[in-house]
Formats: sequence, C-alpha cells, structure tokens
Amino acid sequence: MKTEFATLYTPFEKDLNPEKPWDVYPRPQFKRPSFINLNGKWDLKIKRKGETVYSRNIIVPFPLESRLSGVNFKKETNDLLIYSKTIMYNPIEKKVLLHFGAVDQECKIYVNDQFVGENIGGYLPFSFDITTNLKNGENTLRIEVLDTLNIDLAYGKQTKKRGGMWYTETSGIWQTVWLEEVCENYIKDITVTPDLTGFDITINGGEIEKTLYINGKKHSFCGESARIDIENPINWTPEAPHLYDFTLISGADEIKSYTALRTIEAKDNKILLNGKPYFFHGLLDQGYFSDGIYTPATPKALENDILKMKECGFNTLRKHIKIEHELFYYYCDKIGMAVFQDLVNCGKYSFVIDTALPTIGLKKGVTHKATPFRREQFIKNSKDTLKLLYNHPCVMYYTLFNEGWGQFDAKSLYKMMKNTDPTRVWDATSGWFQTGESDVLSEHIYFKPLKFKTDNRPLVLSEFGGYSSKIKDHSFNKSKTYGYKFFSDNEEFKSALLKLYYDEVIPAIKNHGLCATVLTQVSDVEDETNGLLTYDRQVLKVDPKAMREMANALFSAYKEFIK
Repeated sequence: MKTEFATLYTPFEKDLNPEKPWDVYPRPQFKRPSFINLNGKWDLKIKRKGETVYSRNIIVPFPLESRLSGVNFKKETNDLLIYSKTIMYNPIEKKVLLHFGAVDQECKIYVNDQFVGENIGGYLPFSFDITTNLKNGENTLRIEVLDTLNIDLAYGKQTKKRGGMWYTETSGIWQTVWLEEVCENYIKDITVTPDLTGFDITINGGEIEKTLYINGKKHSFCGESARIDIENPINWTPEAPHLYDFTLISGADEIKSYTALRTIEAKDNKILLNGKPYFFHGLLDQGYFSDGIYTPATPKALENDILKMKECGFNTLRKHIKIEHELFYYYCDKIGMAVFQDLVNCGKYSFVIDTALPTIGLKKGVTHKATPFRREQFIKNSKDTLKLLYNHPCVMYYTLFNEGWGQFDAKSLYKMMKNTDPTRVWDATSGWFQTGESDVLSEHIYFKPLKFKTDNRPLVLSEFGGYSSKIKDHSFNKSKTYGYKFFSDNEEFKSALLKLYYDEVIPAIKNHGLCATVLTQVSDVEDETNGLLTYDRQVLKVDPKAMREMANALFSAYKEFIK
C-alpha cells in the first residue's frame, strides 16, 4: 500500500509575513536598539556535482525541506546550498555584526564575495564582524551550506529515510539572520548567576566603568564583575515566574536584559527548587511543526505550546534533542515553565543495542567509541549550549546522553559538564546504560507497569507513556501510525492517560519518592500520534480541567511523601 501524507496547516500561518518572517528580536536576554532583520526572500541555488539542479527563491528562516520555505525540496547528501541576498546599507561609524541563529550543518559566509568566516554545527548561534566588508549602497551576502547529515556532528532525530521515531531532516538556515550595529568597545556577553537574594554578574567586554539599573536602583561599579543584592527578593517558580528587568550601560553601549532569583540542586533523594523539594510534572517536547519542521510559522507557536501545556497542569518541558530558538526559553522564563534540556546527540544509532534490548531489560555495559573529531565537536557543542542557556532561569536540568545514542565516556563527561555548569541538575544517562555518575536516577519505562529500584538519588521517570490517539484529518501519515499503546477512540485515550497517572504514577510517588515525570509527549510528530496536541496544533486531545485535577493529585501525593 502506498504511503499517503497529509498537508497540515497550523493556526499560526495566517499571521506569517513572508516578506519579513520572525520579525522579533531574537535574543531577549541581550537586547540592543539595533536590529536589522534579514529574514524573508533569498535566492537559492542547489548545486550537485558542480551543476545547478535548482534555482529559485527561498523564505528564510524556514529550512529547505519545509513547506513554509516555499521550496519543500529533498536534497541529495552532497548537494551544496547557495543562499544569496542583496541588501542596501549605508555604513555608519559603528561596527556591524552579522548574526545567524542556526544553520545546519556546515557553512561558509561571504560578504561582497569576500570570505568572512565559517561555522560547523547546526544548532547554535554564531556571528561575524563584517564592518570592513561592507560598502556604501548595494551589498551581497552569500552563504554556502553543506549538510551531509554527518553523524559525527549533532543531528538530533533527523534522518535521510524518515519514519517512526525518526523525522525529516532540516537543512540550511533555520533561524533568524540579522545585522546589529555596535560601538567600538562593545559588551560581548554577560553571565548572570542568581541565588535567592540577588545575583553575581560577569561582563565580557565594554568599558571599565559600568552602570546597572534594576528595581528602581542604580548600581555603579568598575571592572568585569559585580554583586547585585535585591531588597525584598521574590524568587522564581513556575507558579510565580517573577522576572527582574535590568539595563546595563558601558560607555556608548546599552544592554537590556532580565534575570530571576532561584536555585536548583539535587540533594539526597529530592530535587530542590529554591531550597525546597519540588515535583516536576513534565512532557517531552521535540519542537517539530507541520508547517516549518524546526521553525514554525511565527514565534507564537512556541509560546502556544507552553501555554497549552501549562493550562493542562504541567510545569516542566523536556526539550528533546534539539536546541530551540532562544525565544522559547524566554517564553518559559516569562510564563513559568521549567525546562529539562537535552544536549544534542551525535554518533551512530543502533535500534537493537540502543532501544530494543534495553526496553526488555538489558541496560548495562554499552558504550559507543567516538572518533577524535566527534568527541571534540560534542564537547564544544555541549559547552556552547551551556553558555547560550546559562542566564535562563527556566533551564534547570541537563541530559547528557539519551538512551545510549552516541554515548561515550559518560563518567568523565558528566564530571566535565557538571564542572562547567554546577548550577544545574545533571542527568548523565537518561533511560539506561547508567554508570553511577549522575545527579539523578533516570528511568524510561514503556510497554510495562511502572516499577523502580530504590536509590539514594532523586528518582526521575524521564520518559513514559507514549499513548497514541490518531485524530482524523489532523495526522501527517494517512497510512501508518507510530506510538506505544494505541487507542482508536479519543475518549478511551483520555481515560487511559488519567488512569496511568492515578494508578501507577501516584503510587510511585508515595512508595518510591518519584520526584519528576516526563510524559511522551507535547505534540504528534510526523508518524507519531502520541502527543497531547496534534501535529498541526489544531486539536488538544485531552480535557485541561481533568488534567489539572490529576496534576494537583500528583503534587498532593508528593507533599505527603516529603512530610
């Protein structure tokens, strides 16, 4: 039988402006007045063995394979993508930075045919100083991209042959491209480390004398660091996500940012938020959309997922094997949603070794040898991720390796990453192939009743459920479906989901001190129909009121346990 795929439209497409999509400042914690959005129509040529096989426009920042890009093209492995755009620019007496949110996987950047730099890796932002490359009037930007789906680099759940739990690859530019004007001695970045009464700030770059305005007060200091104490401090929680806006001035440079006062740590068999035991009621969040794959039609789509899950009583999202647009983390900060963040996997995946055998209980003694290049890239990508997300209060927990995919040297890497960012909880080996070096005991349980071993670390059910309900006219694959337990009737799906929590999760809280759960998942993704939302975000499959009542029962059970 021939597989049929549906074209699924999201509610956010009606607000898409193809001339200037994603016209919102992409870096909410580091804002300057200067923002020149270069999203929109670019020229695209695809070259194969030196011959042009495709030549037309593409809408940036949507990936090549997406419908919103206007291309929806399945490229071959070694195809070269050549993006070009002509812009009018009149240089002023300032430096000009060219920013990219993310480009998958390797790219070289040219301005007026002059090479300005290159980048390897598909998930993190990068920028170049192009001041000397610009001229008065017409300027040409050219980005040459090669995405071979090199598994020595971070690649998430992308694959050449999509199906089941593996999804369509996303090539090329997939986040905002923009220009920023800065003064000569500008602030490069800031690091904010909060506690319950204030925060320490470290500033890279800028003038020696600096001024910070926060909470109606002025703080002047010299050098690169300062301690800022807050009168009558209000701590951040998902239930009360209080943020402190501040302005940092250094000479001619001015940055607007924000922070929050909170701490997070694993202690004994609990995870403490602001020094108190907290139950993290979460969902797996893969960040895929039917319109733009990695990049939805508008940022509101990211915000909508968070609001919908909050409406259903959840307080946590596990961002699964993807570094999201930074606006996502801003919305989580603002709305109040804890984030458990996965580092993005690389390396070869084996269904038998990494999934099938562990699912039936063979979960020990497996590791994958990494090439020197893969090791180097994984460590660099991971450290850059920690730096990117360090200032976001919502990010509380990192997953180093998920279900053994590309897992190598887990013990030493846990120590390295924990030392790099000791302010978060670290889950070294989510699911299985545990080494004993981890802040938590992290279990994945599908297909069988929830049972746990006792441990002196916090017990986290980092994946479970996967119940599938396929909604007619709102599912991507008309012929096939993928999930872990199937329900032909959505009412049965809703009942079974609640029963799973009441009959199995609550007893695990009472008997074992389970302190965090991650249900699979926020939304359907391509063949997968095990989301609470359909892939097109048009249908919420559960009753929010019933889900909130269930959530309150979980929180009550945990309060009883910690008494």
